Amino acid sequence: MSSRTNRTKLAACAIGLLTAGTLALSASPASAIGSYSGLAYVAGSGTYTDDWGNEGILSTSINTSSNATCLWQKILWADGAIESDGTTFDSADIDGVFGSNTKAATADWQSAFGGSGDGIGVAGDDTFRAAGKGLQDQDGDRAVDHFDGSRYTINITRDSNGRYNFYDGDGNARLAGYDYRTCS
Repeated sequence: MSSRTNRTKLAACAIGLLTAGTLALSASPASAIGSYSGLAYVAGSGTYTDDWGNEGILSTSINTSSNATCLWQKILWADGAIESDGTTFDSADIDGVFGSNTKAATADWQSAFGGSGDGIGVAGDDTFRAAGKGLQDQDGDRAVDHFDGSRYTINITRDSNGRYNFYDGDGNARLAGYDYRTCS
């Protein structure tokens, strides 16, 4: 084999490696986190009244299946949001998957309560900030005790690490994380 052939093969290999390296560096990471805060959980600190001003995006394509979506669905249910077929978002719809019913109910919620700056049917920074107005401290200790919806009140808390917790449909306490789904 000639040295010219070897150089051609080496050059082709080098170009291939550079191309693969460039593609690997330019690809978006697959981890699901709070898009604005960079945290893996719906979180806050200090006085709870401004906690939800930097949360992640929830949609049919971002953080679609997560406990954070479960928490958002509980808020939709507590506020009586309406699905695309005209029915009220039901507790049976709380499954942690941001599908078409959740998208339609989110759009309805946004028209009633604000937060459409994220995009219609997308729950993000603006929508979470609007929902944060429903966070309440019932016992005066400056910690969140519940979300006061227009139809129902749901128990949610913020732990000592600033992570939000809620109870799923089976009564199990769950962390509102972006990168896993254990709620029911």
